[in-house]
Amino acid sequence: MPTEIRHYIGGHAVEGSSGRRGEVFNPATGEVTGRVAFASSDEVDRAVAAARDAFQSWSQVPAIRRARVMFSFLRLLERDLKKIAVAITAEHGKTIPDAEGEVQRGIEVVEFACGIPAMLKGEFSDNVSAGLDTHSLRQPLGVVAGITPFNFPAMVPMWMFPIAIACGNTFVLKPSERDPSASMMLAELLREAGLPDGVFNVVHGDKDAVEAILAHPEVAAVSSVGSTAVAEHIFRTASAHGKRVQALGGAKNHMVVMPDADVGDAVDATIGAAYGAAGERCMAVSVVVAVGDATADALVERLSPRVRALKIGPGMQAGVEMGPLVTGQHRERVRGYIDLGVEEGAQLVVDGRGVRVPGHERGFFIGGTLFDRVQPSMRIYQEEIFGPVLAIVRVPDFESAIDLVDRHEYGNGAAIFTRDGGAAREFAARVKIGMVGVNVPIPVPIAFHAFGGWKRSLFGDRNVYGTEGVQFYTRLKTVTSRWPEPRAGEGAQFDFPRVRK
Repeated sequence: MPTEIRHYIGGHAVEGSSGRRGEVFNPATGEVTGRVAFASSDEVDRAVAAARDAFQSWSQVPAIRRARVMFSFLRLLERDLKKIAVAITAEHGKTIPDAEGEVQRGIEVVEFACGIPAMLKGEFSDNVSAGLDTHSLRQPLGVVAGITPFNFPAMVPMWMFPIAIACGNTFVLKPSERDPSASMMLAELLREAGLPDGVFNVVHGDKDAVEAILAHPEVAAVSSVGSTAVAEHIFRTASAHGKRVQALGGAKNHMVVMPDADVGDAVDATIGAAYGAAGERCMAVSVVVAVGDATADALVERLSPRVRALKIGPGMQAGVEMGPLVTGQHRERVRGYIDLGVEEGAQLVVDGRGVRVPGHERGFFIGGTLFDRVQPSMRIYQEEIFGPVLAIVRVPDFESAIDLVDRHEYGNGAAIFTRDGGAAREFAARVKIGMVGVNVPIPVPIAFHAFGGWKRSLFGDRNVYGTEGVQFYTRLKTVTSRWPEPRAGEGAQFDFPRVRK
């Protein structure tokens, strides 16, 4: 029997009351393994009300005590890392090592949140004028919400709620309905760690739940990760309702390979970055920019046999390098892009459409695909495919490579592979991209930095996690004070306060 996946409101799992459900699949077999409740606006109201009520006391808990809850949560995550990874693989399809890596990257943000007392320190200036002192402090916003995607059901929520909660906010999470179980496991671990009821809540659902969150008058801020169309809608809608918003959108990440690069290193990096997690990563390398035909020819010669040899199968199976896509619908979407690339005239070097996994014929598998001689005018170059499809674009020189990257509407991540320090330095300084790698294919920042792109890859003015995350989830307040002196004062002051000479 499929598992019934409920909401988590006020510290407890609760049945859905809307009457609407979604199916959760095992992508490796195509079987329905769960049914997840879809929240109505009334259920979103209940979750927000629980968070609002909890905020009154949680926001007054000293930061060091909030940090201790994060320390306890951290230990529990480490204890249950493998269990959470298995749940992710069962619903998403990625390999177990990849799922374990996802949880570990989320844990790193929790580690950062454990140091929140140091991040909330304000500034102080004494005697800014005669008898006047000024100090600043950062205070929580209230109820905040996260809307997260299917591709990282544990890591992306942990980009958000540990920092938000450690800063004194309360949280409502709307995870992807495609792989919802990880979020429920995180909720139970937070409760075990000592988090008070109502501080963290989970509502499942589709567009109806999202719209209810965006319009809710008691939600102060929204964080989201998704496609650019969804990110822009969330940004515009939530902003129109007076909310603070950080909405991360789509990507088309380029990896520039210079003629002096180590081809072996570049090929190894490309295989992992393009085909890991079946390309279902917002930081996946989906375009290799080969500088010079000789560079491109060498890359194609060494990439193509590696792509054909990818071990594809169920993510639970040892030794598998690439699992299935998350749903059958998404598999058909990716197949459609491969068809389109052929129609557009790109050279199909490796075709993943015919892959079959014995014993898993109903699974949502597609093989690694490689296109060469892709042109910037082609849709397979312009649009985010979100699957194991790699495009090679040939350019004549370094300047053309930078121009190509800069002209794309997305600006999430880019990398350069080269032995030339001057070229690498100039690329990093000039390219219009939010996250840059030098001989690093997927330049996801560590937790005490911040993650975010440029152009149409990010809507809002704050990146996620790191110090930017702390600033997003807090408001700055500045206090100017003067205390009566033992002697008589100077009387009323009617002019604008200023520094006296």
